[in-house]
Amino acid sequence: MNRRRPHILLVEDYHANILVATAMLEGFGYDCSVAKDGREALDLVKNQSFDLVLMDVQMPDMDGFEATRVIRQWHKEQGTPHLPIIAMTAHALVGDRERCLEAGMDDYIAKPFEPDDFKSKLERYLGE
Repeated sequence: MNRRRPHILLVEDYHANILVATAMLEGFGYDCSVAKDGREALDLVKNQSFDLVLMDVQMPDMDGFEATRVIRQWHKEQGTPHLPIIAMTAHALVGDRERCLEAGMDDYIAKPFEPDDFKSKLERYLGE
């Protein structure tokens, strides 16, 4: 059976993190698009179909919290299915996970992360 590869949107502004994450995602067998900030992510979400979004929290212009809120509002207005959004952040402080969930993100992963843990989290949301 020929099945479509999941399409993931990586929202990340730091070049080295983009290289590492896209290499991992492609190695896991996923298609990957990149947005360098929240505004670019919003434009892509409005114009393409994604199975999951990996959202950096700290970015210039529009951070991950604001971008998630705007994406959620847009999806609500459009009546589109729920799009899983997983926060990716270097901030692993007490309360950060809760802050991500309050912004409308589905889950949270702290950078740096182990590839196996990362893959397991993706598979959970992609239904694999």
